[in-house]
Amino acid sequence: MVRRASGPWSRLRYRFDNLMVHGTPVLIGWLTLVCLVIVVPASVVLVWADRGAPSGFSGRATAVWQSVGRTLRLGGEVGPPVYVAMSVLLALVALLFVSALVSLITTGLNERLLALRLGRSVVLEERHTVLLGWSDQVFPVVAELVAANANQRRAAVAVLADEDKAHMDGEIATRVGDTGTTRVICRSGATTDPAVLPRVSPGTAKAVLVLSPGGPDGDRHVVKTLLALDAAVPRAEDRVVVAAVREPRHHTAAVLAAGRHGHVLSIDDIVARLLVQTSRQPGLSLVYRELLDFAGDEFYLVPAAGLAGRTFGEALGAFATTSVAGLVRAGGDTVLSPPPDVRIGAGDRLVVITEDDDTAVPADTAPPVDEDAIVTAGPRTPAAERLLLLGWNRRAPLIVEQLDQYVRPGSSLDVVSLSDAATLRSAVSAVGGCGRLLVTFHHGDITERRTLGDLDVPSYDSVMLIADDGGSAQAGPETDDRTLVTLLHLRAVEEAAGRELSVITEMTDDRNRLLAPVRQGADFIVSGRLISLLMTQIAENRHLAGVFDELFSATGSSIHLRPAADYVLPGRDVSFATVVESARRRQECAIGYRLRAEASTGPSHGVRINPDKRVPVRFGTGDAVIVVAEG
Repeated sequence: MVRRASGPWSRLRYRFDNLMVHGTPVLIGWLTLVCLVIVVPASVVLVWADRGAPSGFSGRATAVWQSVGRTLRLGGEVGPPVYVAMSVLLALVALLFVSALVSLITTGLNERLLALRLGRSVVLEERHTVLLGWSDQVFPVVAELVAANANQRRAAVAVLADEDKAHMDGEIATRVGDTGTTRVICRSGATTDPAVLPRVSPGTAKAVLVLSPGGPDGDRHVVKTLLALDAAVPRAEDRVVVAAVREPRHHTAAVLAAGRHGHVLSIDDIVARLLVQTSRQPGLSLVYRELLDFAGDEFYLVPAAGLAGRTFGEALGAFATTSVAGLVRAGGDTVLSPPPDVRIGAGDRLVVITEDDDTAVPADTAPPVDEDAIVTAGPRTPAAERLLLLGWNRRAPLIVEQLDQYVRPGSSLDVVSLSDAATLRSAVSAVGGCGRLLVTFHHGDITERRTLGDLDVPSYDSVMLIADDGGSAQAGPETDDRTLVTLLHLRAVEEAAGRELSVITEMTDDRNRLLAPVRQGADFIVSGRLISLLMTQIAENRHLAGVFDELFSATGSSIHLRPAADYVLPGRDVSFATVVESARRRQECAIGYRLRAEASTGPSHGVRINPDKRVPVRFGTGDAVIVVAEG
């Protein structure tokens, strides 16, 4: 039952509501009447109460009129009736004009403020970076762009997404923090609408990054955004377009949509390859983390004009504070760790690792080499491996396929998941199957201690713990929760066995990595952050795309951690130039090292990328040299 409102105030509100619905003319009439009812009596009281007012009735009536005219902005002129009427008419016209002008100005300002709040105004920037789309990748991308632009006075990043501008500004301020000299400008709108894209001026940008919103339709959204970008602005050779799709089956369509100068990363392929590489080389994820972010040293391409005509082997020792890793030929072909006797052409560029592109300067004198400390060791023949894969997701078949290309014949892989074994076997067969790797599927819940206890985990050479999505197409927040629980059980197994396990862990959210119950310096692959770093590196230098393509390929050259005792004598102080020379004789490029004694301490966890070749270092048991080499 509805209770009716009663009382004088309720009836008064009801009458006022009825009055408001009669339109503007009625409201103006009532407003005029109310003003007269209040102003005229008040003016009469003021005049009659004034001791200096005229004594006659006509004089006081004139004073009342003047008071009313001043109050209502009607002038209050006195004289013949025609004169008074015309003065009132002019006063009303002036009042109407001023009121209309104020209303127009107020409306215009409100519309402008509303457009700014909604993020619909056009960004007038040049040589800025544009981000299209909104996901968790926005924050590491913006953070890396801020670091890359730290030495620039006026840098800008424009973000366009179908989100509220205030929400985007708040999230970036909270999760990125101080952006230094880089201005982050957010605009709202659909990235798939060609009419909306000009809001962030992609035509004048130096780079455009297309981010996937996630979900089952994320890849299709990326492709549609690339098509909208092509329709909105003409393709320019000096503008870099970088995008990423999750599933390999969408990669070809995205490449076609991006055009000849676009670069599209296949997230699942890259993450699968890096998981496989890191599972067989503990510490490799730390190396990639150092190389891919803009803090410290990273990859650059520098002209090789000063070394033209000399061999690549001579270039390796020509720098004191820069590590040489490969060549980009004048025709655009990228070759990492080429043979030392290859001649450098005048139009070639060197692939180097250095602090900045202007720090790659050849030394006046070559750093000293201790010939007596160099060890001549032949290549080690890898043995068959016994590997364990915990969990299953859409990338798992690619991981199995990649493992089959890396391991020696006779190697085995045990897979533990709650998914049906026949389904998993069918998924592996769909991507090419296995020729050298013996795969066995086990049904079990990896979050239960009993499951891990039945496996004898310490007997495996390496353990891969991947984000188990429970068979769904898209990983949710609970995916990392299952991973954290499994890591707790693995830690208990590790303590019971009394030795460290070689575990590589995949996570979806970098914030959860800080909660992981593992030792310092453990290997983690955070897919979202990894792709964000790669996209940012390519956006800053498009030519690095070829470098990363080779590094993450199963063929060609890649990064390896190899025993330091295979290069120099242990327990002896040697310059890093000596390590570089020893690696050169093995047709490898030494770019750093990792000290086992520091693996659990410090932010770098013992990893040194591009050390000064003149500074001595002493290697011991368990230390490794980081090289770019084939195999």
